[in-house]
Order: sequence, then C-alpha cells, then structure tokens
Amino acid sequence: MSLTFEIPKSDEIVHEIVGFIRVYKDGHCERLVGTNKLPAGIDSSTGVISKDVVISPETNLSARLYIPKTVTAYRKLPVLIYIHGGGFIVESTTSSDYHPTLNYLTAGSNVITVSVDYRLGPENPVPAGYNDCWEAIHWVASHSTGGGPDPWLNNIGDFQKVFFAGDSAGANIVHSMGVRFGLDPIAGINLKGVLLLDPYFGGVVAIGSEREKGKEMKAFTDQFWNLANPSVTRLDDPLFNPEKDPRMSGVGCSRILLCVAELDSFRDRGLLYKEMMEKNGWPGKLEMLESKGEDHVFFLFDHTSENARILFDTICTFINHTC
Repeated sequence: MSLTFEIPKSDEIVHEIVGFIRVYKDGHCERLVGTNKLPAGIDSSTGVISKDVVISPETNLSARLYIPKTVTAYRKLPVLIYIHGGGFIVESTTSSDYHPTLNYLTAGSNVITVSVDYRLGPENPVPAGYNDCWEAIHWVASHSTGGGPDPWLNNIGDFQKVFFAGDSAGANIVHSMGVRFGLDPIAGINLKGVLLLDPYFGGVVAIGSEREKGKEMKAFTDQFWNLANPSVTRLDDPLFNPEKDPRMSGVGCSRILLCVAELDSFRDRGLLYKEMMEKNGWPGKLEMLESKGEDHVFFLFDHTSENARILFDTICTFINHTC
C-alpha cells in the first residue's frame, strides 16, 4: 500500500492588499474578489450565447466566446477581443463582474467577443499576462481564412473589423497590444480601433490629484503593480507608465476610444495618456468620454444606470461607426 501525504500550506501572510489578495509564505495566494464564477451558456436577459475554449493547454490560457442572439449564417460580425481588469492579480473572464458585462456588451454592440483569461500575478509575474494576450490575438487571427479551431470565429468573425478593448489593468494591456500590433502586425486581421476603459497606468512621480488628496490612494493602487511586477523598473516600467515608452504612439490603428470617470483616482493618468498620444504624433483620432460623478469601472456593477448606458452606447457607436 502506498501512502500519500499532503504538505500543509503555510498560514504566514507575507503580503496582503486589503480586500483583494493575501500572499502566503509558501507562495500560494488567497484571492478575495472575483472568485464567484458563472458558467457559460445562454444569458436569459440578452439572449447572448457563450462558451469556453482552450487556447494553450501548456499555459492554461483560455477564453470565453460570446455571440449575440441576432447572429445569422449570412452576416459577419466585428471581432472584439476583450481583456478584463483586476490589477493584474484578481478577476477572470468567468467572474460575476465580467460575465454579465460581456453579455451586455456583446448584445449592445452586435459583435463576436473573445474575452481572454490570461495568467495572473504574483504566481505568474508580468509580462506573463501580456504575452498570453498577444498569444490570444494570434489565436484569433488563425481563424481569418476560415480554418481556425473554433467554428464561431471561422463562420461569423469579420477579421477586417477587429477591436481590442479592456478596462483598468485590461486597458493597460490593450494599449500595449496596440503598440505591439503597430510594430509587428499580425497577418489576417485589420485592427480598426482600441478601447481603453478607465485605464490603470501609473509612475513614480505623482501627477494631478495624486500629489495631495490622492496620496494614500496612489500608495494603495501602486501595490497591485508592484506585486504583479517584480522587475527593477517597477512603477516606471514602460508597461505601467507609457510616458516612459518611446514607442507609445505606435498604436497600430487609426482610432482610440478613451473613457475616464470623474471620481476615479486614475483619471489624471488617462488625461496624461491623451496628452502624450497627441504630443508624440500618433496620427489617428482619439475620442474621449468622461463619466461625471462616477468612480473606477462603475459600469461593471450597474449596467442600467444613465452613465453606464451612455458609456455602452458610446462603445457601440465607436465600433459600428468605425466599421
């Protein structure tokens, strides 16, 4: 008879971001948000159908795909590649914050959506999540000739109308993917635009409201990046602070939609992003929406408020008028 013994996990916490994550001495993590997972299937409120697909078994990279109830065999739909937020360390495509939001967004914008479930830190430090998203974009592009592994994308996707979108940390990754695409275009897809929703950017030097009333909030939110990214560059890593990236204006599309929230501690970083893109000579058109009286990623938690409706309508218009 062979016996197996389970080594007990350490209960010594070495790092905690209050309300979000605890990291223990033996390396395991306890996530406190984004753990309520919802299954794929038919959404009763929108009629959207979703399913989960594996992109890379080696890295456990997956995605959740969504198609609207209006889909037909004779009409191709724009492809929206969505990257969720969560400070690079929490949340997933299946969480109760993101699954309902992607159902709503897919129905309203009439797109086929690919929601990427990338690896999280600190177990998988930056740039693992970025590399996963780039691999997912390549996977989507493999369907452009109709011979990819997923029939939905083969039959429904219009690869001349591809968009990258994300919120918070996901918007950060989306900007990076846009730059990467501009430097190294992927055959088979035409990137029409990128959508940055309340992007999570930062830097060593405080700006705007971060200097005074937002000092404590900046110190709190900086923890997420520092936990996910152990590199020596830390807060001035070009991935986190685009101002430090000489290539930031290389985003490989002609339109950007930047959404910020008036009460969001990252609002000034979003405004700086707009200023830097214009200053550095990006040749496209940047549109901006500011949601008055709202805080960070408010639209994830209430899709029916007036400001959320305006934001989703703006996204829909951006995608469909761009097309």
